[in-house]
Amino acid sequence: MNEVVITKENFQREVLNYKDTPVLIDFWAMWCGPCMSLGPVIEQIADEYKGRIKVGKVNVDEQPELASAFRVESIPLLVVVKDGLPVKQAVGLRPKAEILEMLGL
Repeated sequence: MNEVVITKENFQREVLNYKDTPVLIDFWAMWCGPCMSLGPVIEQIADEYKGRIKVGKVNVDEQPELASAFRVESIPLLVVVKDGLPVKQAVGLRPKAEILEMLGL
């Protein structure tokens, strides 16, 4: 598994300090059906593009501060962060091709 669990404690190191490489953040929850369907796609992207992108997962139930900071109202929410700034986002179950397009791949 090449995904990183993102928490408020490691957010600075794992996302904000990650320069020159896009970070895909998947905001999800165990009770969310679409999130569970999207999970394997996110894992596949993390494995296939290891070294070109970083993939992180934020469990909104365990990390309410991060969910609030990103104004998460619906999940799954995918956010692409480049150079510490969110540049793209998409809500809901998305096909792999669309996620790769968000990442510029």
